[in-house]
Amino acid sequence: MATMESLIVTVNRIQRACTVLGDHGGDTNLPTLWEALPSVVVVGGQSSGKSSVLESIVGRDFLPRGSGIVTRRPLVLQLHKTERGLQEYGEFLHLPKKKFTDFSMVRKEIQDETDRMTGKSKQISPVPIHLSIYSPNVVNLTLIDLPGLTKVAVEGQPESIVQDIEIMVRSYVEKPNCIILAITPANQDIATSDAMKLSREVDPTGERTFGVLTKLDLMDKGTNAIDVLEGRAYPLQHPWVGIVNRSQADIKKNVDMIASRRKEREFFASSPDYGHLASKMGSEYLAKVLSKHLESVIRARLPGITSLINKSIEELEAELSHLGRSVAVDAGAQLYTILELCRAFDRIFKEHLDGGRPGGDRIYGVFDHQLPAALRKLPFDRHLSLQNIRKVVSEADGYQPHLIAPEQGYRRLIDGALNYFRGPAEASVDAVHFLLKELVRRSIAETQELKRFPTLQAEIAAAASEALERFREESKKTTLRMVDMESSYLTVDFFRKLPQEVEKGGNPTSSSVDRYAESHFRRIGSNVYSYVGMVSDTLRNTIPKAVVYCQVREAKQSLLDHFYIQLGKKEVPIIFTPAFSLTCTYIHFDTSMCHPLGNLIGTGFIQTVVD
Repeated sequence: MATMESLIVTVNRIQRACTVLGDHGGDTNLPTLWEALPSVVVVGGQSSGKSSVLESIVGRDFLPRGSGIVTRRPLVLQLHKTERGLQEYGEFLHLPKKKFTDFSMVRKEIQDETDRMTGKSKQISPVPIHLSIYSPNVVNLTLIDLPGLTKVAVEGQPESIVQDIEIMVRSYVEKPNCIILAITPANQDIATSDAMKLSREVDPTGERTFGVLTKLDLMDKGTNAIDVLEGRAYPLQHPWVGIVNRSQADIKKNVDMIASRRKEREFFASSPDYGHLASKMGSEYLAKVLSKHLESVIRARLPGITSLINKSIEELEAELSHLGRSVAVDAGAQLYTILELCRAFDRIFKEHLDGGRPGGDRIYGVFDHQLPAALRKLPFDRHLSLQNIRKVVSEADGYQPHLIAPEQGYRRLIDGALNYFRGPAEASVDAVHFLLKELVRRSIAETQELKRFPTLQAEIAAAASEALERFREESKKTTLRMVDMESSYLTVDFFRKLPQEVEKGGNPTSSSVDRYAESHFRRIGSNVYSYVGMVSDTLRNTIPKAVVYCQVREAKQSLLDHFYIQLGKKEVPIIFTPAFSLTCTYIHFDTSMCHPLGNLIGTGFIQTVVD
């Protein structure tokens, strides 16, 4: 069985992998592997002595110093104990294999890497910096240093900085696997401590909190922190630990941390107030306590972590199986893959139209309900009102009244009425166009083979949309031509029957005798209305034929034809260069489609395209 030390090292490696692959917790509500890993998070207000505590634990002066917010990104500090005699060094995750033996350069790199992410401003970023320190003077331990809590934004900081920092800190300490190292200066009233206030909110029982009192040597004469350190003033489930920070004089003189540790031990051993607690005080004792506690937490959480990883592997393997085989790197094979994916989409699209999948029936609904309803609502009553008929007929006659039948008046009334059919014809075309676009969208979403190629999905959608637009324009021209054809040549037989019907009615001359009577105009309106009704019945049948022929039929037969032509125009040696936007950029594997842990577990995912 692995020792506890090797378990901490393993957790460190998993944390580094999480960061490389974008899983660093803190800024997401999704379950991630990072959140399942126990960690020690250092929390404190600005100038609380956080940096000094960390440097005392490490035994090296390596953190940036200054006024205001110095820590602007989380620092994941992983300590690895080495054998005596080996050289100490630091190593950053973003600079693998580069060993820093000069710890002043470690400080500079922390500052430079922070600036690379946040710029020279005083903004903060949730993306952590990973620093591993290998030394015989440390214990195996991982600490996460966060920006210091503050109450006021200083010059150069946004007004939201106070809330931004608190939100970031809370996102870490609220996690149940987080061990809180709450730093509070002893020369400050503990009731006003930002760290203790926050830790009490997220960990009211104190089960996850370790309290640390810094600057014990700077307390006013005659005062001490015994009540706090012994757990009476502010009880926690874990014992308080007192720390003596390096003085500013020692920092300016570059007194090394080993000497500072020695002075700290001497302070507690010789102190009349804290002498009886000397064995449980100091940065060295704090590091050992934290390391031991972290080991026990890892042991307790280990089954859950293992279960989470195994479950994630199963989910990812199932999804990979569902996504299909990997894409070949050969140019010709990639082109074949694109065409194969397009055919899969085309097959599903046709199934929607032909009834194998839902959606195509809505096109029939346009012809069976929407078009007839639109035709019934056309304003023929207004157009064929007695007043309008008299006006149109009179204007058509001009100075010479008609002799027998007002043919020009008839034609003008019929032309005006038939012009109303253009609206329903165009509306039918647009309605079917909308439905076809929706079926394209649904078909892309339902084509499982396309799910890992978001760029190809977008290109297919664009190509299909462009084709449907062409089909719509052609369909609109055709349907409007059909309306125009009805106007350009009237059905003569319909009107030839009218005089015969009048004669059968026993009043063959009434149309000429009462040509200006109201009954005459009513008869004209009735005749025109009957003719328009006949045309309406005709168009009700022919408009769907034109729409289906120009739009639905074309969509089934040649939706992606133009797209295929564009692919075919490119020679194989050329089309897979980065400059060609229609092919090589399509085959782009999107790991975000996978489980949130996919970035870590599925590091074998393939991305085959040169972007």
